[in-house]
Amino acid sequence: MTEGTGARLLIVDDEVAQMKALRDTLQDQGYEAVGCTSGEAGLAALRAGPFDLLLADLTMPGMDGIALLRSALQIDPMLVGIIMTGAGTIGSAVEAMQSGALDYILKPFKLSAIVPVLARGLAMRRLRLENAGLERQLREHSTELEAANAELDAFTRSVSHDLRTPLNAIIGFSGLLSAKFGPELPAEAREWLGQVERASARMNDLIHDLLRLSRLGRQALAPQLVDLAVLVQEVLDELGHSQELGRVTPRIAALPLVTADASLLRQVYVNLLSNACKFTRATAQPSVDVGCEMQGDEQVFFVRDNGAGFDMAHAERLFGAFERLHSAEAFEGTGVGLSIVQRIVKRHGGRIWAVGEPGHGATFYFTLKGAEAGTEG
Repeated sequence: MTEGTGARLLIVDDEVAQMKALRDTLQDQGYEAVGCTSGEAGLAALRAGPFDLLLADLTMPGMDGIALLRSALQIDPMLVGIIMTGAGTIGSAVEAMQSGALDYILKPFKLSAIVPVLARGLAMRRLRLENAGLERQLREHSTELEAANAELDAFTRSVSHDLRTPLNAIIGFSGLLSAKFGPELPAEAREWLGQVERASARMNDLIHDLLRLSRLGRQALAPQLVDLAVLVQEVLDELGHSQELGRVTPRIAALPLVTADASLLRQVYVNLLSNACKFTRATAQPSVDVGCEMQGDEQVFFVRDNGAGFDMAHAERLFGAFERLHSAEAFEGTGVGLSIVQRIVKRHGGRIWAVGEPGHGATFYFTLKGAEAGTEG
């Protein structure tokens, strides 16, 4: 579309004298104006080339202004229509606006009244074109993003497979070597072999967690009403059976019902409670608390422990993939668990943050968009 007075106008009026007078007047004002005397001729002109505004007479034999406007918008949905009418048919002009016209102008024409209407019409035309451009860019970006995600997913699976093949050989043969010849090896060689086995196991965990991160982005949410008290107790039972709880007996406060994906929310608590138990392992009297509280008008869930804690100066690193604030020698893990928790919480429309102090434990808080305040399980 050309800017300002260089805009292209299509004038359709069966009264030849009025059509020519308006066309000539607008051309003198710097518009590129084309005139037709029937709706059919106007549609032919639209098919031949784009116009910014359509000025259509309301009452014409054959195809009236409303029918013309409807057909014109099928040719160019971005076109802005303006109805021309006499004072006695303003009610019909309003009907035309309900059919898609932006405005109307009265006959006999006054240039001082026409120019502001044209300016509004051209502003609307620009807005429609800009919106259409933004929508097109959004579709293109969405398509590109889907393609990139699919490519990344394929790459992740391919790399994981390609890494696991030689890694399985390393794990298998180092195990055989340790089992068959371990007692005969010098102490230093056995230590080296142990380092190979530990490094292989860690690499296997990293590959496993890389795949978990990749799958999380593809997994569709299945929201349902979840009793958090039941879910947390089930998680604790599982951790107890696997001996991850150690000496900890978590305290569970009243928890509400929430609308969430049960399997993903279970993963949130598995990761948070596993971490709480792990980081209280060296604490003389370990404690872990699970609950929720009101902060303002928002219901906030938390898992609190009195374990190793962390320096708040590094809090932003907590939720990064493969980020660790403690050494692997002190605490096992790949640094993926909290990244998974954050992604699950965000997919539920919530947010997550943590507060901690070295040697004095940590508290992880998160919100869920589907939490129903005051409904306790």
